Amino acid sequence: MALTVPQIPDDSLFLSFQAQCESSEGWVSSYSKGGIGVWMKPPSDKTSLIHTCKGCMTFPDVSADTVYDVLHDIEYRKKWDVNVIETHDIALLSANADVGYYSWKCPKPLKNRDVVTLRSWLLLDDCYMIINFSVKHSSYPPRKDLVRAVSLLAGYLIKITGPNSCILTYLAQVDPRGSLPKWVVNKSSQFLAPKILRKMHKACVQYPAWKKKNRPEFKPWLNPEQNTLPRMSLNELSLQRTESLEQVDESRLCEVTEEKDNSDDDEKVRGKD
Repeated sequence: MALTVPQIPDDSLFLSFQAQCESSEGWVSSYSKGGIGVWMKPPSDKTSLIHTCKGCMTFPDVSADTVYDVLHDIEYRKKWDVNVIETHDIALLSANADVGYYSWKCPKPLKNRDVVTLRSWLLLDDCYMIINFSVKHSSYPPRKDLVRAVSLLAGYLIKITGPNSCILTYLAQVDPRGSLPKWVVNKSSQFLAPKILRKMHKACVQYPAWKKKNRPEFKPWLNPEQNTLPRMSLNELSLQRTESLEQVDESRLCEVTEEKDNSDDDEKVRGKD
């Protein structure tokens, strides 16, 4: 299969992403409580099993600038993201695009995941956007101890609503690989997504105080002259396709866990008799 060289997103892709974030057509609500909404959208391609997940939360006490900084600041992410195993930027592609690596913990007994992505960002007058998709990097092949996930398209829309308020929308069409049964997907969308958004809000509230003590003037995502990442060419990358990765079957592991959970529930019920 011929390798496809990725392209840095242009304005049309960002505007398309924004339209998806703000649209209600075709989305099915799976959670709505406390200023947080989560929606799922079935794939348009009937041969695909990958749903798109969208989460939205109102931040009444955090500026859009702070949220944007938190999403970029890798050192701070290591402090607040309890699921992160390893994360770092690899190389710079342009003033508003880079390549990065991220690995994260998954609920047991699932294997942990990792991903290599091309990330790009755009600042408009009324909103900020960060989007990413998976790429192949010769120095970061899939690891035996992790399952390589594939981000078809994921990102954030930060809508400015006031000097100290904003609305954060997260949208992701990500193939986690592995044979994840429906109950795992439901758990991720209905439980984990709101939990992640709440943690993000808490991290944003605490960020200004943390940043004052940790290189407060260092923000290479706003000041390109501060960026010391090596430069690389797009020709050194290729798009990561799901079919080129090994399929890891975790369905039996999940069934065992589900049976155990049900057994534990039965024990609790019997204990009350």
